[in-house]
Amino acid sequence: MKRTLTKNILIISILTLCGLFAGFVPTGERAPEFRLKRVVIDAGHGGHDPGTSGASSREKDISLKLALQVGQYIEENLPGVEVIYTRKTDVFIPLKERANIANRNKADLFVSIHCNATGNRGVAGTETYVMGSKNFDANFDIVKRENAVILMEDDYQENYEGFDPKSPESYMMFNLMQKAYFSNSLSLAQKIESDFTSRVQRKSRGVKQAPFYVLWTTSMPSVLIETGFLTNSSEERFLASPNGQTYVASAIYRSIKAYKEEIESM
Repeated sequence: MKRTLTKNILIISILTLCGLFAGFVPTGERAPEFRLKRVVIDAGHGGHDPGTSGASSREKDISLKLALQVGQYIEENLPGVEVIYTRKTDVFIPLKERANIANRNKADLFVSIHCNATGNRGVAGTETYVMGSKNFDANFDIVKRENAVILMEDDYQENYEGFDPKSPESYMMFNLMQKAYFSNSLSLAQKIESDFTSRVQRKSRGVKQAPFYVLWTTSMPSVLIETGFLTNSSEERFLASPNGQTYVASAIYRSIKAYKEEIESM
């Protein structure tokens, strides 16, 4: 286990340095203008993995409806931007494959959509995560829950090289990745939470950092959105309703559009 972690840390360090040096352009040469061409929309969970549940709804169903609606808005209103879905039906997609889909297609943005849960039914609000370890202890319960999907996969110990989603020690390697994409990921996350509060009148619990596996292994700016708590009866009704889904999907779309305009104007 320790040998595997050490090997992974060394590999990640080399890749991170390569990515940083690749961003330098020789004096006198102008970097090519960036365009947001390809967005991967990831509906969390699916198939035999229902995610969290409320009184009458399941995370896998709501996240899929939201993902498809966000993608539809992008396809209809942002010409030239290709949308790729990690899933479009109720199927199980391994965490590693979700990231691989984005990496294989050389996506410019990865957006993972989820619903939240807690034992306290009075807790409500949205959260948008970027890759990081700030306040790791406070966020560890949700990190374990989302990453524990790995345990549902066949041969997970071999496929994930000994990574244990329930062990804090397994997360030591996460700190070295996504630094090159942190500022852009943070910019999108802030736009999403701002739109949730100003346009959809949802309570925001803020932008947070956590070592989610899909954020760590995607080679582009990435965010994971917790759209609300299914364990809160009011939020569950909102997220399960067609109107609520339209409002939430519209907010995510508007944030992606604003992010696109921002980075393409630099």
